[in-house]
Amino acid sequence: MTHSLLTVRELSSFLNLHPNTIYKWKDRGKIPCVNINGKIRFKKSKIDEFIEKNKSKQIEFSELLPKFDISLESYDKILLKRRTELKDQTKWTYGIGSVILRKTKNKEDRYYIHYQIDKHRVRKAVKGARTRTEAVKALNSEVADMLRGHYDFLKKKKNITFWEMTELYSEKFAKVKKSWRSADRVYIRNMKPFFGDINLSKITPLMIEDYKMERLKKGLKNSSVNRELSCLRKIFNKAIDWGYAAINPMKKVEFLDEKESPRERVFSEDEETILFEAASPFLKPIIMVALHTGFRRGVVLKLKWHNVNFEKREIQITKSKGGKGRTVPMNSLLFNLLYTLRSQNGNSDYVFINPKTGKPYVDIKRAFNSACEQAGIKDFHFHDLRHDFASRLVRNGCDLNTVKELMGHASITTTQRYLHSRAKEKRQAVETLTGHIQRIDLECQKNVKFATADVKTDVATPSYLRS
Repeated sequence: MTHSLLTVRELSSFLNLHPNTIYKWKDRGKIPCVNINGKIRFKKSKIDEFIEKNKSKQIEFSELLPKFDISLESYDKILLKRRTELKDQTKWTYGIGSVILRKTKNKEDRYYIHYQIDKHRVRKAVKGARTRTEAVKALNSEVADMLRGHYDFLKKKKNITFWEMTELYSEKFAKVKKSWRSADRVYIRNMKPFFGDINLSKITPLMIEDYKMERLKKGLKNSSVNRELSCLRKIFNKAIDWGYAAINPMKKVEFLDEKESPRERVFSEDEETILFEAASPFLKPIIMVALHTGFRRGVVLKLKWHNVNFEKREIQITKSKGGKGRTVPMNSLLFNLLYTLRSQNGNSDYVFINPKTGKPYVDIKRAFNSACEQAGIKDFHFHDLRHDFASRLVRNGCDLNTVKELMGHASITTTQRYLHSRAKEKRQAVETLTGHIQRIDLECQKNVKFATADVKTDVATPSYLRS
């Protein structure tokens, strides 16, 4: 099938008409067609003219958009090709695609649709569909939308550049979702120089692969590049929803492997002391709260007094990065700190208030980096305080499941990425083996003559390891 010719099935799917209706229109000469080797085909250019002609007669194009006025039973009799029963799913195959019913872990019904336009295959869940009728409606609508984009039937919206699309995305989505200030703004700023003036429809998977390689060459980690690609995928998804794009090229781009060595950077006792000495007065309690709760910087800065329960001695977070709330108990040090702050700053809703603006702090990155620099502490980020919280809990005998709950992680696997052992403790752990080694060495001394220790080293090689 070429891009200029449509089959009866494809045209009927787009117009949401039964194939028999298409044949009747053809026989009556109502719709233009061609006969190629006994097969009926429809030229895209002629269909364009047909639509424009009907529009000029004040026949709204919306009349040709997907509808579902017949019962599901009748629809099945007309278009259902086969029904397949498997162990955990049921599949209904129609001429335009398939509807699949699966059971979730909670034994709830979930519907999916599969279809293919030319060589573009789509498989997705139908969010909110509770019946097969709703899933079939979604299938019809999706196929119609894809055909409109693939064959360019509708030209209501102008071509749009990547830069223009990011402006729309920022105003209508990112800022509404409040992801603009912390993440999306930075990602888009990095992508604009590469994709800026290119028409959205001209951006290909190969171009995205080139962008991916360029970012890696600049020293970004795989995880950082993936966050930018994820943002790019969201931009294209919104472009499709808003009618500015037909397909998402990110579907053919693989994300990078993030199995990188975890960052091992935690406080030493000396560093903690000198950092507090170097930190500004307003920054010290912020660092203290982060160290004793494991909260991310954004959670600490947005902490409100109604989250702090002095009677139960706990801090309740209703929503964090993972979208779930959690409760973290206050130890005596944190309790005294927050109780003192409440007496000083109790009139505000927020725990930490910028005295210059009367509003909560937006960012403390500059102040924190300045304190680290003044204290001579290198390669240390505010988020490392969260790592340190988890590491200290484990070192003090806290089990991983409890650490997981306190950190707000969905799985222990995520928690394990935050656990670190300091060099001193590693040496102490290995040193516990020396008692066993010395006992074996004493037994060997009875039969083996010691060699003189190597002057280049401080420790003689155990006799049982010498030939």
